[in-house]
Amino acid sequence: MHRFSRQASLAAIAAGRQGKYWQMHDKIFQHYSSLSMAKFQQFAREIGLNMPRFEHDRQDPEAIQRVNEDLREGAAAGVHGTPTIFINGRLLRLRSLNGFDVMIEQELHKEKEATPR
Repeated sequence: MHRFSRQASLAAIAAGRQGKYWQMHDKIFQHYSSLSMAKFQQFAREIGLNMPRFEHDRQDPEAIQRVNEDLREGAAAGVHGTPTIFINGRLLRLRSLNGFDVMIEQELHKEKEATPR
């Protein structure tokens, strides 16, 4: 898990409350390797957020609870980072074109076997 993953999630939620979730999302992923608390504030200013509201929403107990629940659910499902990919509920471990092909073919084969004739 990234050092700033919780704060990044909270920044995205706070931006979303002002209708700019995707703009914040894009900034976070464009600058993934250099995130900091100051960067989230910079991003908020760059995308034109109301800064007092942004700061309030980032600290909102409801938003914090939502992030904590998402993290717990993700951990229970086997998510350890982003991106994590599931195909028919199975975690894709080999994240390459070949890995996708193999898992999709396995799932299609299972579907064919399960279909009554």
